Amino acid sequence: MSRIAAVFAALQAEGRKALIPYITSGDPFADATPDIMHALAEGGADIIELGVPFSDPMADGPVIQQAGERALARGIGLVQVLDMVRSFRASNKATPVVLMGYANPVERYDQRHGVGAFVKDAAAAGVDGVLVVDYPPEECEAFAASLKQAGLDLIFLLAPTSTEQRMKDVGRIATGYVYYVSLKGVTGAGHLDTAAVAEAVPRIRRHVSVPVGVGFGIRDAATAQAVGRASDAVVIGSRLVQILQAETRESAPGAARAFMADIRKALDAIAKE
Repeated sequence: MSRIAAVFAALQAEGRKALIPYITSGDPFADATPDIMHALAEGGADIIELGVPFSDPMADGPVIQQAGERALARGIGLVQVLDMVRSFRASNKATPVVLMGYANPVERYDQRHGVGAFVKDAAAAGVDGVLVVDYPPEECEAFAASLKQAGLDLIFLLAPTSTEQRMKDVGRIATGYVYYVSLKGVTGAGHLDTAAVAEAVPRIRRHVSVPVGVGFGIRDAATAQAVGRASDAVVIGSRLVQILQAETRESAPGAARAFMADIRKALDAIAKE
């Protein structure tokens, strides 16, 4: 059982929902990411999505685009991201880490370091899962097989526009969890319709056996709780990135911990309803 699967199994046994924060590697400070990751885990994060900076992030809104640009300007690439995971793993062996990004950095890594190097090095660094936004299921079966052999999960996005066939295709390959994009648009949009999420998740579950996480547009404890009632996990990215932007190097971890604790409390209240 993968570390991600183990986390979901333990939470489901307790009737609890997974909290999955997203941060951009190397932002807001090049050396702060491992400290922020530890703070997120201390605040109640169950899985951490770590964004790999990329120059053309098609699915990301302005907040995460700008975070990626700042990280790239500091020289943060996939090599540095894997170093951050290694640093985090030195003292945290339990919290799963998912790399979220785009095909270009992954394929460029293999061009520079050898065929299969990304999967091998990600596993060695302590990565548990990979979400490549622009890898559709029908084009990455070999990649999925290589990840599975290395013990890593391959996570896919689904959206309100996903067809039944796409859900079946994703369900055939996906491991760990699937990430349902709760609205049409980019990350950070503010028009989340929780009723629509509640209708969509059961339809996804007919085709997907792994847990369903929901993200895009979740900005506070109230919306996280509403989404958590319908899903297995809540993913929060843009709002967390915004919060961190306003902090100093010294205060950023504490702000991340406090934000997570607030969301964690709201999600855990669901089990008591």
